Amino acid sequence: MFNSTAVAANAARLIQQWINDGTYPAGSLLPSQRELSERLGISRTSLREAFSTLQGLGLIVARPGKGVYVAEGPAPSAHPWRFADSHSLTDIYQLRFALENFTARLAALVVEPADIDALRANAEAMQACIEASDFTQAAQLDFDFHMQIIAISGNRAIAEILRNSAEIIQESQRLPFYKRGARRATFNEHTAIIDALAAGDPSLAQRAMAEHIVQAAQRAGVHFPTSLDPG
Repeated sequence: MFNSTAVAANAARLIQQWINDGTYPAGSLLPSQRELSERLGISRTSLREAFSTLQGLGLIVARPGKGVYVAEGPAPSAHPWRFADSHSLTDIYQLRFALENFTARLAALVVEPADIDALRANAEAMQACIEASDFTQAAQLDFDFHMQIIAISGNRAIAEILRNSAEIIQESQRLPFYKRGARRATFNEHTAIIDALAAGDPSLAQRAMAEHIVQAAQRAGVHFPTSLDPG
C-alpha cells in the first residue's frame, strides 16, 4: 500500500512541473478533478490534498463554481527570504556579482579537462534535481558548482568569504528555481560558463558568470544596475 501523503505529494510535484513547464500557463483553468485524478492515477481525496499543497505554495487558486486556476503573476517560493533581518537578498546577489565574475576570469586561465568534466557532471545532477522539484539539493549542487570554480581560480580569500556564508548563499540560489518557465535556465547558464572555461577565454567566462548571476537574481525578483552592455 502506498502512503496517501506520499501519493498526494507526488501528485503535487507533477502538477507543479506541468505549471512550470507551461503545460498549464498562468491564469489557465486546470482540468476537472475527475480528469486530473484519472490522469494521475490517484483518488480525488489524494488530489484534493495535492491541491491544498499547491494552494499553500500560491501556485493555484480555487474559484467556487468555476474550478481551479493556475495563479497569475510570478510564482512565489515555498518560503520567504529567511535572512531578511540580517541580509538583503539584493546585497547577496551584488556580493556574488562582484566576487564571482573575477574568479571565473581567473579560472579560465588555469582550468584543466578534469575540472570541466566535473563541472558538467554537477550541472547534469543539478538539473535532475530541479526536474524532480528537489530544490534544496539543487541549491547545494549549485553552490558546489560555484565553489568549484572559485577553487579552480585559486583565490582562497573569496572561497572563505562565500563558504562562511554558505547557508545564505544556498538560499539565494534556491529561490530562482521556483520561477515558472525557467526550469532549465540555471542549467543553460551553467553550461555557457563551462563552455567559456573550456575554451580558456577569460573575458567570455567572466561575462557568462556575470550574466548568470544577474539573470538568476531577476528570477528571484532582484534587479540591480550592472556594467553589462545590452546584448
